[in-house]
Amino acid sequence: MSAPHKILMVQTAFIGDVILATTLVEAAHRLFDPGEVHVMVIPAAANVLEKNPHIQRIWIFDKRGRQKGLRALWQLAAELRRENFDLALVPHCSLRSAALVWLAKIPRRIGFNRSAGAFLFTDRVRYSGQHEVERNLDLLRPIGKSSHPFQPAIYWDEADAARVAQLFAAASPSRRKIALAPGSVWATKRWPAERFAALASRLLSESDAEIFLIGGREDAQLCGRIQALAGAHCHNTAGMLTLRQSAALLDQCEVLVSNDSAPAHLAVATSCRVLAIFGPTVTRFGFAPYGEGHGVIEKDLPCRPCSAHGSQKCPLGTHACMLEISVEEVFARILAMLKPAPALL
Repeated sequence: MSAPHKILMVQTAFIGDVILATTLVEAAHRLFDPGEVHVMVIPAAANVLEKNPHIQRIWIFDKRGRQKGLRALWQLAAELRRENFDLALVPHCSLRSAALVWLAKIPRRIGFNRSAGAFLFTDRVRYSGQHEVERNLDLLRPIGKSSHPFQPAIYWDEADAARVAQLFAAASPSRRKIALAPGSVWATKRWPAERFAALASRLLSESDAEIFLIGGREDAQLCGRIQALAGAHCHNTAGMLTLRQSAALLDQCEVLVSNDSAPAHLAVATSCRVLAIFGPTVTRFGFAPYGEGHGVIEKDLPCRPCSAHGSQKCPLGTHACMLEISVEEVFARILAMLKPAPALL
């Protein structure tokens, strides 16, 4: 096969998966330049890619909304056919994603061997035990994998930076900026709100911190409870910022403490260090914070992992994987990650 001139990358899973797939996008762009790289994501993930210079076009697949069902899938595939893509990269392991690129008649389709639609690919790559970033880059192996070291990346503009500057205007400029992300789609992945609040209180009183709570609209009430318990110098930004603006905020923070969820990957794409709290899931799944300087805190329990993504209720009724992680333990790890305070003149 000659060098592809038009590539479609399909990742219609969660926002965190899309952030981690930005490395595949950049690698494909550099490997096949001046070819075009298009990306297909769910509506919620589009904002994080809109300023990415390696993407020619973002395609939206509202698979749980207006494009739900076989008819919409067929219509989208017909639209893709008219674009004459010659290569599809499919890190998402769903049958629907594989069927979409097959129906679109893209001549070369590369995905993982554990995909539910693996039989629809022309090339199947082994789904390894590596980090998701490196696993995704393996999809380029059949056609000449680039050896360039890639990191997840998010790009924001001046308007995004100005929005964050507005928030920081109400904060004390002399205090350390630390972010907390207490939310998750899955209840068992959430470290208790009361412990996030106790952690925030200790950081405020013992490390001279300014706390920023981040998350989506669905996290606003949770973050509001934590803010009320923590007190002054704790700011609730949940639901107030776009994904790009949240990344711009994290870029100004020293450390983010997050559950195993999208904010951890959002921070990895900035200069912020991440301390991720893992409960029902484990790092060997390949979704720990990627890169140097980050950390994970977890407990070695025989019941872990209990599921691939987490669940809404602990199967044993104990939630020990999270409840055995103490505020003191997390606080000590954060202090070890913080840069030394500048010496007074």
